[in-house]
Amino acid sequence: MTTDTGEPALTIDELAARAGVTVRTVRFYGSRGLLPPPVIGPRRVGRYGRDHLARLALIEEMQHQGMTLAAIERHLRQLPPDLGPHDLAVHRAVVASWAPQSVETVSRRELGRRAGRPLTDEEVDRLAAMDVLARDGESFRVDSGLFRLGVRLLDVPLSQETILAARTVLIEHARAAAHELSGLLRDAVAERDAEDVRSLSADMRPLVVEALLTTFQRSLREELREWVDAARARGASPDTGPGDAPSA
Repeated sequence: MTTDTGEPALTIDELAARAGVTVRTVRFYGSRGLLPPPVIGPRRVGRYGRDHLARLALIEEMQHQGMTLAAIERHLRQLPPDLGPHDLAVHRAVVASWAPQSVETVSRRELGRRAGRPLTDEEVDRLAAMDVLARDGESFRVDSGLFRLGVRLLDVPLSQETILAARTVLIEHARAAAHELSGLLRDAVAERDAEDVRSLSADMRPLVVEALLTTFQRSLREELREWVDAARARGASPDTGPGDAPSA
C-alpha cells in the first residue's frame, strides 16, 4: 500500500518484516523515542514509511557495532530531526565503516529472516552475482555490511546487467579515490610515530567515508537535475532515459 505521494504506507507488521526485526522491537524503539510515531490512517491503523525503515536500519547497524542503547539514543538526538531516508542511509554507511569487513555463514532460513522476507532462488542468485553472498554447501557466506543494501537492490527496477555495471564503476572510482587519499594522509603523517599514525587512521576513516558519501550524493543529485532539466527542455519525460525518444 502507498500514499497519494507514492510513499509506502506499511503496517507495523510489514515494517518489522522489511527491517528484519520483530514487532516488539519496533514498539520498543518507538517507546524510547528512537522512531517517530506512525501516521494514523483509517481505522486508527498506524502507517510507516521510508523514514522509519531508514532509521531502523541505522539503529540496527549501531547495535551491530556494539553501541549501547544509551549511546544510540545520544547519537540520534544529535541528528537533525528532519533527516530524510537518503541522509539516514549516509549516516548508516558511516557507522558501518567503523567496523572491519564481517562475513558470516548462515542458513537459508536465517538469510530470509535477515532479508525480512523469504528469498527466491533467483534472488539468491542475483545477490551472489553482486558478491553479497556465496554458497557454502547448504549454507551461505554473507557479507553483513552489504547484505541489506543488496536486498534493497532486488526491488530496484533495473536489470541485473545495469546493477553489476554500476557496481564495477563504483568499485573502480572508489579504489582510485582511496589510493589518492591514502597517499595524501601517508605524506601528512610521515614524520609521526606508529601509534600516532594508527590513532589518526582510526579517527579519519569515518570522516573520510562521510565526506566521500556526502560529496558523491550531491554530485549525483546535480547530475540527475541536469538530466531532468535537459529532458524537459526537449519535451521528453525524465523517466524515458537520456537517450530515449519522448513518449507519445
